[in-house]
Amino acid sequence: MQTPAVFASNPGEALPLSLNRVTVLLFLAGLGRCVAIAMPQVQLVALCSDRGFGPARGAQMLALMLGLGIFSRLGAGFVADRMGGLRTLLISSVMQWIALCLFSSTDGLVSLYVVSGLFGLFQGGIVPTYAIIIREHFSADPAGRRVGIVMMATLFGMALGGWMSGALHDWTGSYRIAFLNGIGWNGLNVAVVCYLLWQQRGAPPLLPATVQRSGQQALQQG
Repeated sequence: MQTPAVFASNPGEALPLSLNRVTVLLFLAGLGRCVAIAMPQVQLVALCSDRGFGPARGAQMLALMLGLGIFSRLGAGFVADRMGGLRTLLISSVMQWIALCLFSSTDGLVSLYVVSGLFGLFQGGIVPTYAIIIREHFSADPAGRRVGIVMMATLFGMALGGWMSGALHDWTGSYRIAFLNGIGWNGLNVAVVCYLLWQQRGAPPLLPATVQRSGQQALQQG
């Protein structure tokens, strides 16, 4: 029998799904999101060289993107404290999706700087949000293992996305298909998050006693 993820940090946040199913869904979401994010991060310097701006400009844009990612990590935690991990992940993923679409249609030097900065602000807080989601919906005992599984998916996605975008560029001679590929993978992430939010919305809210009892059981098992 599958064990539902009945524990939640706050009543009403439980998902009426098995622990394994939620883990697989978050694995797919993390994979899709990081395949998408790897495209501009890994290929930005080469993209600027292809468009005649030189690698130095690309390095500056990459530094801007990664630097602004610090603020988005802090901001994502602030938002998650007030809206929950799943809603924060959905907002960040949709904003990242918009930035990828802007990248695919941007050719000017100034506009590339602007889009790089926006991408940094949108994407930096997404990966830590997966850990927040797991801890919101799982008790302490299974949460540690599952955080590791989902973080592994994000690392694999970064490696796959960087290689895939380069391979698509070499195959087609441009980055257009590579950006469309990233947009598609980001869509997988958004679809998974929407599904989890839909499942959460349809779940009966937990009574405080149920939450307390689940927490006590987790402490005893730990």
